Amino acid sequence: MGRLDLLLHWLNKVSSPVTRLLKRVLPHTLFGRSLLIVILPIILLQVLVTYIFYERHWDDVARRLAKGVAGEVAAVISLTDRFPGEAAESSILSIARDQMNLSISFDKGTQLNPSGNAKVYSGFLDRHLSRALQEKLPGRAFTLTNNDRLESVIIRVQLPEDVLQIVVRDKRLFSSTTYIFVMWMVGISLALLGIAIVFLRNQMKPIRQLAVAAEKFGRGQDVEDFKPSGAQEIRSASRAFHDMKHRIVRQITQRTEMLAGVSHDLRTPLTRMKLQLEMMSDDTSRQNLQSDVEDMQNMVEGYLSFAKGQEAETVKPVNLSKLVKEVTDNTRRQGGVIEMTGEPDIASSIRPNSVKRCITNLVENARRYASEIHLDIRKAEEHVIVTVDDNGPGIPRDKRLEVFKPFYRLDTSRNSETGGSGLGMTIARDVMHGHGGQIRLSESPKNGLRVELLFPL
Repeated sequence: MGRLDLLLHWLNKVSSPVTRLLKRVLPHTLFGRSLLIVILPIILLQVLVTYIFYERHWDDVARRLAKGVAGEVAAVISLTDRFPGEAAESSILSIARDQMNLSISFDKGTQLNPSGNAKVYSGFLDRHLSRALQEKLPGRAFTLTNNDRLESVIIRVQLPEDVLQIVVRDKRLFSSTTYIFVMWMVGISLALLGIAIVFLRNQMKPIRQLAVAAEKFGRGQDVEDFKPSGAQEIRSASRAFHDMKHRIVRQITQRTEMLAGVSHDLRTPLTRMKLQLEMMSDDTSRQNLQSDVEDMQNMVEGYLSFAKGQEAETVKPVNLSKLVKEVTDNTRRQGGVIEMTGEPDIASSIRPNSVKRCITNLVENARRYASEIHLDIRKAEEHVIVTVDDNGPGIPRDKRLEVFKPFYRLDTSRNSETGGSGLGMTIARDVMHGHGGQIRLSESPKNGLRVELLFPL
């Protein structure tokens, strides 16, 4: 067991870097990975077939062609040895040219380099031809050279007194079927690859359609039902998405209608209670009861505001910078100290009333606890960022997630006496999530609270 544990530990240690490397190298898209699954077997098959072809077929063909040429050269040399004389040489040259397609000439009274036979030939054809000549012409010195255009091979063989030069065309030593085979193999592979790309693209369309629909729905935009298409699994995912979308819309509608109805119904008894309080004598119990009624009134208004934030509103292109400026101007008219910076024209597809209510809630929340407010809007790579800074007491780091809970209010610095029902941050978060965006809380450069709204582009 000890050795097995060590082996498993070593395999895990080695596989981790390999896995990380593969994740970086492999394609990240489904289309790329599917295409890789198709391409890899084709490439492996081509490599295997090419290796077998070159090692067996082409090697055998080249060796046999080389032996055939070497045998013809040996036959010419045997004829010159048996039939000396100029008349015989002329007949031999004629036979070699007409019957063997060899161009032969004699260099009278010349000698080859004695070390020529020891030369190492590195070329594929030269190597086979050299071996064949050594078998057919044992003990004779010879050299092999190629002409400038690589169209033929020049063989020079040492005779007793002369040098025999034979020019062999490359067609005698090389089979053109090799190129034909490679061309057919590559051509068929490219055709299959093209068919695979077209097929995979058609299979990716339903997946991209589903991804776009999910992204739009996540941003709170209206998504019409589309016809499921593609493979059976993709059709099932599309139908599941449609069912999920209808359930979510139905639940949100029911909750909104219920909350709006309850809040509206509570207004009537609260109004009667306020009228009765006006008719009561002015004492301590009346003041306490009036304070409770006002708190209930604020809570009901908060419920209604929360319900309005859930209402369906059409998404349309809006100049977000202009909308932020309207909130800034309204705050100034109400006596707030606020300034705005950023880009003047930033367009985004949003629900304008919901976003305006969201930013207004954040600014009003800052007005209660701070004397200075700063609004900024800018465009990043993938988001439009609206920042609200104040110089108030801020929110402790451990409470920044709690404030998004409905009806949650902080203690002394942010209690019910300062106003609000604990729904302002909840409404802001729901509005941002309804647009597919984010809301973040952090420390402000003004030593207060910074709220960042990230709208997707």
